[in-house]
Amino acid sequence: MSVAPRQLALALGFDDSFAREDFLAGPSNAAALALIERWPDWPARAVVLVGPEGSGKSHLAAIWAKESGARFVAARALARADVPAQLATGALVIEDMRAGEFDEHALFHLLNLVNEQAACVLISATSAPAGWSLSVPDLASRLRALPLVRLDPPDDALLRAVMVKLFADRQLAVDEGLIRFLATRIERSFAAARAAVALIDAEALRQKRPATRALAAELFRAEAP
Repeated sequence: MSVAPRQLALALGFDDSFAREDFLAGPSNAAALALIERWPDWPARAVVLVGPEGSGKSHLAAIWAKESGARFVAARALARADVPAQLATGALVIEDMRAGEFDEHALFHLLNLVNEQAACVLISATSAPAGWSLSVPDLASRLRALPLVRLDPPDDALLRAVMVKLFADRQLAVDEGLIRFLATRIERSFAAARAAVALIDAEALRQKRPATRALAAELFRAEAP
């Protein structure tokens, strides 16, 4: 029996918009957005933004960076020798901080310089620093004292709005039926929404079909009524 060769989809690039007007606000991220928009009237020189993957931390950081002139550095790339240069603009975003995956002495030095230079730092993480096991005691107490805001899982309205935006970012116009279907089939998280949209986009391209509820039903092994 011969099998027809599987056609490979051409993966076209697309850009997420991190503009303020494209940030979708809802109850789950209201506190975090309020903190970003409150700057420079922050409760401390350094604050921590905590939320699951894909919850909007990078978008909020980009909004703040545009206003503050902040530079970006990945937490794992922190190095003590580079700290003065990283704070040169007076504002810094430290992205994706995880326990055991960054230089604790570099971060401690950076937090000291933040106060000395009256700079501001936004730290993003997937879990709260209070639960981290750290080897530098003074750093542990310093991080626990920082103001922290959480991005919670989205409600139904925000989840649907996010999926519409994710499809639009891929230049796909979809109807409400597809969005309603997906909202009842995926877990309530931004990561799940992103994965579902990526899957439908890839299969629509591979099969040369529109992104519809029928296609989603096939992919999620559910029957469309």
